Amino acid sequence: MVRMKLQIFPTNLLQQYVQLVPKDLQKAFDQLSEAELSTDNFSFYTSVASVFSSKIEGESIDLDSYIKHKKFSVEFQPDYTKKTDDLYNTYIFAQHNPLNSDSVSEVHKLLSKHLVTESQQGKYRSQNRYVTTDDGRIEYVAASPFEVKEEMEKFYADMMHLIQEPMNIKEAFFFAAMAHLIFAKIHPWIDGNGRTARLIEKWFLSEQLGKKAWYLQSEKNYYRHHQLYYKNLRSLGLENDQLDYSKALPFLLMLPESLFKI
Repeated sequence: MVRMKLQIFPTNLLQQYVQLVPKDLQKAFDQLSEAELSTDNFSFYTSVASVFSSKIEGESIDLDSYIKHKKFSVEFQPDYTKKTDDLYNTYIFAQHNPLNSDSVSEVHKLLSKHLVTESQQGKYRSQNRYVTTDDGRIEYVAASPFEVKEEMEKFYADMMHLIQEPMNIKEAFFFAAMAHLIFAKIHPWIDGNGRTARLIEKWFLSEQLGKKAWYLQSEKNYYRHHQLYYKNLRSLGLENDQLDYSKALPFLLMLPESLFKI
């Protein structure tokens, strides 16, 4: 059980979360394995993660087409594949590097090559950031640009402590999902926050539970239930400094569901 005092990761829901997560979580996780379609130069589940994380952000990429592109070198228009290719390369980078502030900065440089200008890649934003609906309504106000650096320092300090803390699988899933949620709410980049948050979630799991975590189809689950995904994200409140993390349980429980609903 995690006993340390954390700066930004709330733990008040942990006990309730542990009770609600399916008892056979460990068994389901242990059954994860790399797909037969994968080769030394192609990872099926990295493709799944990259495609569905991109689709959550509105990209039109299709999984079958992307697999043909990556595994069989089928050519498509560059605009169709380039952002997903960037994300694929980002996941590969994460699979071979430790999770820390420097590597997350590098991750953003990789995944944002076709999202933001070079001067903004891997750099915290200096502008206010609002998340809006399709009809232009503000649904979330992210952390002030003057607060981002301090908030991220707290985030990384907590995460480094948690990575080193021995924990069981339910605790690992709780803190991985919480890292996803907190990062998304701070929204440190000008763009690419959701892609980064979903990667950090799986990256944290891999640090705690090993490489099987990379076979978890969490991004696919979030996309299949993307309206619920965004509803659960919104439920904490409108502004970053007034978020109510006591309402985070529905969001946190979506990650273990990825083992059972795919």
